[in-house]
Amino acid sequence: MITLSLKDSGAPIGEIDEADLKVLVDQLEEESGEDTDYYMTTATIELLEQKGASTRLVDLLKQAVGDTEGVDVVWTES
Repeated sequence: MITLSLKDSGAPIGEIDEADLKVLVDQLEEESGEDTDYYMTTATIELLEQKGASTRLVDLLKQAVGDTEGVDVVWTES
């Protein structure tokens, strides 16, 4: 499984599977080959949803963003 967390606080968001990680990696820009964090906004989540992200991933990200402009999310393999 893959664990998503808030980058700044390290607070866990939840776990996703390899298919959802693939959606993140394929659809979002990475600064390097070892980059494991992404800036999430409502618009980013909508894009991921259109590109095949699961309901679980979308719900986790929406909860993480809440009513903020956006948050940095980091993933790690567990």
